[in-house]
Amino acid sequence: MRRGVRGTWCGALLLAAVLVGGATGCGSGSPPGPGSPGPAGTSSTPGTSGTSDTPGTPGATTEPGAPPSDSRPGRVLVEVVVTGGFAGVRNQLVVRQDGGWTVLSGTKPPRTGRQTPAETAELRAALEDPAYALVPARPTGRPVADGFQYRVTYRHRLVVADDGDRPPALRRVFAALPGGGPPTSP
Repeated sequence: MRRGVRGTWCGALLLAAVLVGGATGCGSGSPPGPGSPGPAGTSSTPGTSGTSDTPGTPGATTEPGAPPSDSRPGRVLVEVVVTGGFAGVRNQLVVRQDGGWTVLSGTKPPRTGRQTPAETAELRAALEDPAYALVPARPTGRPVADGFQYRVTYRHRLVVADDGDRPPALRRVFAALPGGGPPTSP
């Protein structure tokens, strides 16, 4: 019985040491410097949103509502993937910051084009509209039989919608896309 009490005390002391060590931050005791990873991989650089305009581009940040820092042809503004429909399509539309766009549809050759600066500005305004930020990330209504599903990626935020569930802010984005909407043709 004496041994059980000693083991309990040792366990309690070990637990207290872990809790105290965790509360003090274990390590140098100083906060991470600017730009260094903070808790859970967050950046401690003040004034950055931590989002990137181009997937896989570390450190590329843009404040909400601010114009893009550049318009290099490879920088993605928005990506829309359309799946489903009666014919079972899978189409991808990528619009770049400079207004250039590409549509991939099955085994067909890619279609490309360029929006005017005014059209690109309208698309950017629709994507940056505060109402678009409130569009649910997943459909909330009933799916439409043989309908399309739309996956819209903008600044690493994915919105999934279907034909039966397209809020006005999402319809505004769709109307500003090249061709007047997401690519649904097989």
